[in-house]
Amino acid sequence: MNRVHPKSLYGSKWTKVEVEGREKHFMVIDVEYDDNQKVVYCLIQAVINHRMFELDWRELKDSSRWIMGWK
Repeated sequence: MNRVHPKSLYGSKWTKVEVEGREKHFMVIDVEYDDNQKVVYCLIQAVINHRMFELDWRELKDSSRWIMGWK
């Protein structure tokens, strides 16, 4: 399990374990918080082709799907 803090999401880098369409490395490019400082929106972007995906930030905690940093 990856230890991810919601405040450190923006700008963080991730490697997807199961690569799809050569999209392996990602970067969190936008995070929005509600009034209680809970994440309500997280946007990641593939480095290779700049495709963007909305993602539930808690999925990044799953180390069988995501690795912190670029590997």
